[in-house]
Amino acid sequence: MKLGVFTHLSWHPQQNQNEVFYNSIEQVKLAEAMGFQGAWFAEHHFTRYSMGSSVAVILGHIAACTSDIRLGSAVFVPLLHNPVRLAEDIATLDILSGGRIDVGFGRGTYGYEYAGYGVPGEGSQQRFRNSVLDIQNLWMGNDTGFHSEYDVDVNLVPHTYQEPHPPIFIAATKSHETLDFLIDYGFKICIAVVQDTKDAINLINRYKKACLQKGRPSYMKEVPFFRYVHVALTEREADENVKLHLDWIQDVMQWRRHLTRTTEVGRDIDEWKKIRSDPPPSYEYIKKNRAFIGTPESVIRQISELKSHGIEYFGCNFSLAGLSQEKILASMRLFDQKVRPFI
Repeated sequence: MKLGVFTHLSWHPQQNQNEVFYNSIEQVKLAEAMGFQGAWFAEHHFTRYSMGSSVAVILGHIAACTSDIRLGSAVFVPLLHNPVRLAEDIATLDILSGGRIDVGFGRGTYGYEYAGYGVPGEGSQQRFRNSVLDIQNLWMGNDTGFHSEYDVDVNLVPHTYQEPHPPIFIAATKSHETLDFLIDYGFKICIAVVQDTKDAINLINRYKKACLQKGRPSYMKEVPFFRYVHVALTEREADENVKLHLDWIQDVMQWRRHLTRTTEVGRDIDEWKKIRSDPPPSYEYIKKNRAFIGTPESVIRQISELKSHGIEYFGCNFSLAGLSQEKILASMRLFDQKVRPFI
């Protein structure tokens, strides 16, 4: 089974932001040493939930620190970028990494991220597709050169290292439109940690069925299926290690959904928790539905269940917000020693 690591670069109040970045670099280096397939980073803006505001810059630095592991975006939000600029950045990154880039795209979800960039939410589905296709056309060059809104025909320089371009992944959840789009254009799907495992498996089944009906390959060996992961010697130790950190993630995710014209950075989360009308999903719910947390034996069982549904690439979100680097690396090493040989 292929394995990857994934992180949001969450900035927990107990951590220094520099520490978050440097810890992530160390985690990717360890994952590469363990033979993991890829390292994926999320793009978000104006939030402690994720400091991945410059994913191309982050991946460029990590490319210089590594030699074999593939580096991915999960995901770039193209509507927050000029498509020409993003296509150029990724092409340059592809060259400097020696062709190790996997490119995930998604629409994003949060109001203040769009608002902060002056981007309207209306019509985002069609504009998202157009942006992805514009970037692909720029990478393809020649007969499919990009015609800019300023009535200038442009061709991308430099060209991508990978031919005809880096692999393209599309984040999908429930939208049939998005699923049809990615299959029709031969893109690959990626599965986010914020979706319940049962729903994600149902989506994968829909994806494979639609690929078969349309005569398209499913690329299941390359499709990353991301989950929160923490391994410890006992269930109790695992729960004690991560509960507060997963609770914080759910609190911030819920808080962000209620904000459209301002962000949560610099505000008091405890004050928000006093006035919210409904609690977020509990730790027990997240552990059961979106996370593989526990002893090596329990994590092996859960991953084996995924394999029975045709999942061939498992992405581990070891880096839970605020969890100490010592505990993250210990979990990664225990996973490598006690879980990986049996999956």
